[in-house]
This record gives sequence, C-alpha cells and structure tokens, in this order.
Amino acid sequence: MTDETNTIEPPTRPQDTGSVVRRLEAILLVVDEPQSLVSLATAVGSPVPAVRQAVEALVADYDGESGGPRRGFELREVGGGWRLYVREEHDDLVQEFVSGQAPSRLSQAALETLAVIAYKQPITRGQIASIRAVNVDSVVRTLLARGLITELFADPDTGAVNYGTTDALLVNLGINSLDELPPISPLLDDGSTGFDAEVIR
Repeated sequence: MTDETNTIEPPTRPQDTGSVVRRLEAILLVVDEPQSLVSLATAVGSPVPAVRQAVEALVADYDGESGGPRRGFELREVGGGWRLYVREEHDDLVQEFVSGQAPSRLSQAALETLAVIAYKQPITRGQIASIRAVNVDSVVRTLLARGLITELFADPDTGAVNYGTTDALLVNLGINSLDELPPISPLLDDGSTGFDAEVIR
C-alpha cells in the first residue's frame, strides 16, 4: 500500500494567449495609471513575453486590425506604461456626456484635492494622496471628468501621470491666471497650537 501525500498544489493560471489577453484586459479596465509590462505580468501571473504578446494583440484588436471594428478607445503606451484611453476624436463627446452626468457642486474632498493640485502642480496622484493622507483616485477621476484638471505628462522614470489645472478652473474662479490665487502660507497652521506661550520665544 503506497503512501499518499495530501499536499495541495497552488492553483495555476492558464498561460494560453487567449486567457492572458482576457486577464490583461480585466486589469487594464481598472487601472488609473499606465502600467509597465512587468507590473502587468505580475498582476496577471504570466511571463513578460506572454504579456507583451497579449498587449500587441489587444492593440491590434482595438485598432481594427484583427478584422473587427475600430474601437472608440485604444491601448496606448505612455511613459513606459500601458493604459486604456478614449480615442482623441471622441474626447469632446465623452466630456459633454460626463459633464451632463456630473453634479453641479463639488464635494469637500474634491475641493481639497483641487486646491492641492492648483498650488502644487505639476503633481502626481501619489503625491496628492500623500498630502491629503487619503486615497484620491475617485476624486481625481471626478475632477478630470469635470474638465478642471488635466494630465500634463508622464514621469519618464516611473510612468506616473502628473496633473495640473485647466483654463476651466480659472473661468470658474473668475481669475486670469494662477498667480491671482491667494498666498497659501497665511492660511496654514503655524504649528503653535497646543504649545504654551512661554515655550515659544
């Protein structure tokens, strides 16, 4: 009678091209920043060459090179990373639609995030989150949809997108340039709260 081991093998993910493409597409639908091939390979649990092949297949598919229709979005490489973008010819259409769906007033979180971007631009999503000490992904998406901020450029080393404000913000604030924003230093706590007056000399 032979002994049988009861070890449980970890689940393995299929590596056929179709499976990698489907998993990759699912990840690309939810990322907010361009992702490198290495990051995508880690996310979908596939070798980098397989992910590169899957990316090429998706680009061709979305561009209509595989026999299907040309999609209204594209898979674009920006700053060494890959992300889904609306095609440029549909920007006005999407902006008009999103603006019509957006509420007329910004939330307090959106206003605070907008202030950080206005004073610190160009600034990345990670830097904004560090300053506000909260996740700002959904707020940044809202501000982008409202046309108050825009993607300026991607960091060549990290691929992180840097954001800045748009002319629409100036119009809403009734100013001609960001130079007209009030100095922020007088609005900040000087750090003396909670200290005895005698200690501060």
